[in-house]
Amino acid sequence: MINSHDVLWGQTLLYTAYVVVMISVIIWFAYSITKEGKTSKVSKTFFWSFVAVLVVVGFSLHLVTYNTIPWVKQDLHRGDTVADQQFDIVVENHEFILPAEDMVVQCNELILFDVTSNDLTYGFGLFRDNNSMVMQMQVVPGHRNDILWKFEENESLTIRSTEYSGPEGFQMIIPDAVNVVGCS
Repeated sequence: MINSHDVLWGQTLLYTAYVVVMISVIIWFAYSITKEGKTSKVSKTFFWSFVAVLVVVGFSLHLVTYNTIPWVKQDLHRGDTVADQQFDIVVENHEFILPAEDMVVQCNELILFDVTSNDLTYGFGLFRDNNSMVMQMQVVPGHRNDILWKFEENESLTIRSTEYSGPEGFQMIIPDAVNVVGCS
């Protein structure tokens, strides 16, 4: 899987460039139709052609980047996917109840985190040592809450609740709960 940090950086760069071009065209168009003189009109053909190009480029950005998001392929083929390892986690009374004190994950194996809430809506997120998020999901009581993930770096990850669940929720942190091993 691609590192989520790299994906977000690339998408930020592409979409920022796209938006700057769009805003520049809108400013140019507004200036052109409001200035006085013979050259105050913009060709309708040119304007609508440019709008069509922007739509095609915008749509193309979505097509090109949708597969770079790490979890998309797994979710698109979810019915055919079998996890290499599964962790069943329960959340209640503002506490994560883990199946093991130290959850060890092998590099490049597909892991299923199946998280059940018995009382409130919580979040389930895995974070690196530098506090950047690897992945997260919302955990809603009475619904299936699971996420598939493949880890590609040796690292120790912290579990945190990523959803507001009342004033006690800020303490829902388990440092070094998931340890990824076996990567070269």
